[in-house]
Amino acid sequence: VQLQASGGGLVQAGGSRRLSCRASARTFSSYAMGWFRQAPGKEREFVAAISWNGGSTVYADSVKGRFTISRDNAKNTVYLQMNSLKPEDTASYYCAADTYGVAPTGSPNDYDYWGQGTQVTVSS
Repeated sequence: VQLQASGGGLVQAGGSRRLSCRASARTFSSYAMGWFRQAPGKEREFVAAISWNGGSTVYADSVKGRFTISRDNAKNTVYLQMNSLKPEDTASYYCAADTYGVAPTGSPNDYDYWGQGTQVTVSS
């Protein structure tokens, strides 16, 4: 499975950004997906995850109510809509695939494929 993330960039505080992650596998609709982020000098942290059919989602407390994860299985793509962005949201954002699971999970150890990061910088 190859994952290609895109959509990062520079945005002002309070603004919005949508990240996309396209998967190469034809079985995309059969497994859960997640987004993680890593800021300089910090460990990678969970952001959001979604079940195989989009029916279940989980979020980190830090983004709950501001970020929305969704997926379009017909396009093999998962999205992360980020609203009300804050400077502390600045990080490289990574999408990941849990090809052995269907339910969303926040544990990075459950994910077996990772995309390259896409940088999001929020200016104050």
